[in-house]
Amino acid sequence: MAPPPKAGDLVVVGRAASVQFVEPIRCRVIRVLDWITYDGWCWLDVYQLDAKGDAVARRSIFVQPAGLQVSPAAPTPRTPARSGVAPNAGRRARPAGVPPSAPRPAGGGR
Repeated sequence: MAPPPKAGDLVVVGRAASVQFVEPIRCRVIRVLDWITYDGWCWLDVYQLDAKGDAVARRSIFVQPAGLQVSPAAPTPRTPARSGVAPNAGRRARPAGVPPSAPRPAGGGR
């Protein structure tokens, strides 16, 4: 009997893990649930991942750990949406307590 995956592991869940997964899905394990199951089966809380590796759904799935394809957890660095531009670039700093659109005094303010 294979040990269940650990939190953070990336797994591919297909037919070998459970007959309900005709099309394999990629998931990141959140935790292994301690629910009572049949011998050789377990419940997993997972984030289902899309092709880019972003979480698209949270699911609880009933699988056989022996049928999972497990990859050890590896952090994936995220790149900013606008590469080459520093966050908040071009924004002027406002003193604390000044609302974003403070009204200007009439008559030029002098």
